Amino acid sequence: MAIVNERSVRLRRWRYGVNAFEGYVEEILQQLRLPFKSFDTLDEALAYKPDLLIAAICEENEENGRKLKLYAEEGGTVISYGGLNILARELGFYEEGLLGAGYAVLPQFSHPLRFLSAHPWSPSPNNNGSTNVVQTGLLHQEEPAGKESGPALLSIKVGRGTIERWSVNIAASVVSLQQGTGPVYDDGPEAQDGTIPTREGILKADDRCAMDWKYDRQTTETGMNYYAFPYADWWRDALIGHLVSVSVAKGKALPFLGYWPEGVPAVLAISHDSDLNVDDHAKATLQLLREIGIQTTWCMLEPGYSAPIYDQVKEDGHDLALHYNALEMDGGIWEEEAFRKQSLWLRRSAQIGRIPSNKNHYTCFEGWGELFRWCERYRIEADQTRGPSKKGNIGFLFGTCHPYFPISDFTEDNRFYDVLEIGFLSQDLNHPELYDATVAEPFLDTVQQNEGVAHFLFHQAHIHTHESVRQAVREVVNGAKKRGFALWTIAEINEWERSRRNVWIAGVDNDGHPVLEGAHLSFPTAVYIPVTDAEPSSDGTYETKFGVICQKYIVG
Repeated sequence: MAIVNERSVRLRRWRYGVNAFEGYVEEILQQLRLPFKSFDTLDEALAYKPDLLIAAICEENEENGRKLKLYAEEGGTVISYGGLNILARELGFYEEGLLGAGYAVLPQFSHPLRFLSAHPWSPSPNNNGSTNVVQTGLLHQEEPAGKESGPALLSIKVGRGTIERWSVNIAASVVSLQQGTGPVYDDGPEAQDGTIPTREGILKADDRCAMDWKYDRQTTETGMNYYAFPYADWWRDALIGHLVSVSVAKGKALPFLGYWPEGVPAVLAISHDSDLNVDDHAKATLQLLREIGIQTTWCMLEPGYSAPIYDQVKEDGHDLALHYNALEMDGGIWEEEAFRKQSLWLRRSAQIGRIPSNKNHYTCFEGWGELFRWCERYRIEADQTRGPSKKGNIGFLFGTCHPYFPISDFTEDNRFYDVLEIGFLSQDLNHPELYDATVAEPFLDTVQQNEGVAHFLFHQAHIHTHESVRQAVREVVNGAKKRGFALWTIAEINEWERSRRNVWIAGVDNDGHPVLEGAHLSFPTAVYIPVTDAEPSSDGTYETKFGVICQKYIVG
């Protein structure tokens, strides 16, 4: 599999302040370790003679159009996400106008998927319903039942091959869902029902939330509103499932690595923000965690706890993280020097060699990538800041329950930051002024279905003060254990994800076994090889993944 990410196009975009988020398809594939090679020019990609060619960023000119069509005619498969418009007329279509936000109905999903960018095609009048075209799904403008705007996917037979064109710019939509609709420089819009009061003069991660408060939330039986749909994860599944399916149709197997160690369906993480910094709050939290028998992540706000508390936290196996304070009303400021000083303070006061992760106080956030640059410079490998600051926007407000590496904007050439983002779902369930624990079950169910991370935040102050909050911690942990979740700290999630990203699936040997290169995995983990035969053999273990029967091999 080859990805075309033409540098000439990227350079031109960056010169004029335009992002090339289509390149984020590489991160989507990296998450499951699908084997691919990326090329700066179309000619280099074609010389590689790939079975599948993803035209992620490709010059829209007649020469490239001719080369891609010829590649397909000779048996290749071209895949595009909202591009290839130079070929529309020749293939019997015309371009519709660019769409902003909308919803795609896809057969494998029971709920429409929100997208942020699409460029649909419609058949030309002389197309006459060509039998060489298969249409999948349907786009709707603005809302799930909005005006129909053409198919989500066109599979167009060209000679001995196909051109597979998604109308949705999937990679860019995933970026907008996960990282927001743009840099944060002012307050975001409030929900008309008053449940998300974001206009309070504090810049936060959720000020650029790409979700729709009306269409993307559900309500529990007790009236708790929550964002229910991990759209970024669903788009990732749609993209990967399509690649695996078209590969199988060519008689080729596109192998991939499981998200977690064998036997782990998903992961629970609990973090705490020290905020008031009262030792008794910490002691109450330590006592509760000993009762339950779990390790958690403690995000420390300056001036923090007394030294003996840090000793107990470390002795009990919890990890210490930074709770960077940029909230002006609490004496904070958004600047790199403040971030540096606070990180140095934590290392010294807690006597730790490195800080594994950070979560910003009150989820304060400005700009696009400053926070990630600061984390990189001060050797903080993971961030937890992307989560709700308001009662009405808990849940999957950033569209994902998976750890991911964020992408920079055009000012840094759309590079990937070396910071693993691990967002959280809610704060302090059962707190009398927030939301009750009825959201815990749907959160855990959705995370399990998507093989992700259920990350819940509980402040030590509220654990100390409210038995109801302590009970919520017990309920969340019991619910996760009942489902077979692993209970990990943020540091452990970061270490696992980084270790599995050092494994490459080089291919499949003559006996059908996966060939791995790179690091050795610390836990046995599944590699899935899609079955290309009509019927799988009787020996071996099989699972259906992304709608395709796969043989399962345990490695590590």
